[in-house]
Amino acid sequence: MKYGFGADVGGTTVKLGFFDENGTLLVQRELPSRTEHEGEAILPDIAEAAREICAERGLSKDELLGIGIGVPGPVNAEGVVNRCVNLNWGVFNIHEKLGALTGLPVRAGNDANCAALGEYWRGGGMGCRSVVFVTLGTGIGGGIILDGKILGGAHGVGGELGHITVSAPDKHPCTCGKRGCVEQYASANGIARMARERLAAEDTPSVLRGLENVTCKDVFDAAKRGDALASASLEQSLDYLGEALADACCVCDPERIILGGGVSKAGEYLLERVQAHFTTHMFHACKGTEFALATLGNDAGMYGAFRQLL
Repeated sequence: MKYGFGADVGGTTVKLGFFDENGTLLVQRELPSRTEHEGEAILPDIAEAAREICAERGLSKDELLGIGIGVPGPVNAEGVVNRCVNLNWGVFNIHEKLGALTGLPVRAGNDANCAALGEYWRGGGMGCRSVVFVTLGTGIGGGIILDGKILGGAHGVGGELGHITVSAPDKHPCTCGKRGCVEQYASANGIARMARERLAAEDTPSVLRGLENVTCKDVFDAAKRGDALASASLEQSLDYLGEALADACCVCDPERIILGGGVSKAGEYLLERVQAHFTTHMFHACKGTEFALATLGNDAGMYGAFRQLL
């Protein structure tokens, strides 16, 4: 049996998992992401935690596959990280740097792509060869797995699902510099914004009118209870999401679309409504595309980071 590590590096914490080659999580540690001094302590902290786990289990380097790592920024196939703003990292080769600290092979990838790989391997995508994983949170992110491999693209931006442009007439400006990105309509922030704008534009009675600051959860809760304004606003947001996912499927044709992120806590209600809107926009040959909820939660990045080693 071989073993290895999967590290999911975030702006606040590093989630480090120790796995066997079958994907069983044996040990999990959480480390602070010490971002001061250009984040120079982050990789040494990961290396030290890995050494401690190996010592506790009496493992030699010959028994280890290596360490996979997911980082919040662009990283190419050679391991060159091109600035991770949340970590205060500049440009450097993480394969070489972490490899020197651990004496182990290193494989690095973007954190969203690693999460997609984790869900594909041990989560909502199990049994598939190709999936689209979309994270619905403050923004919209995700990743695409084709025939078991991450679709990174020539510039490391494969799977940037949140920046697919949809047919919204207002073409709301996006933080990326474009206008009309689906992130502006179907993320948690986008869903809340659209509901607030509808409240201001209409006099339709709604339970949302009594709230000081309407959130995405408020909109879902009201819609589930049959509130007409909340339902209409939410359906429009999810229609834009269905449109974007249908466009993505024309390019990569996955077996399954996996919905994750905080908004996915809406569960089967979200799944059913997004799939219904997807159906109205899809190319007819995509009729067999399945939908599922993510199952690994915040651990997906660890699983995917390790999976890169296999």
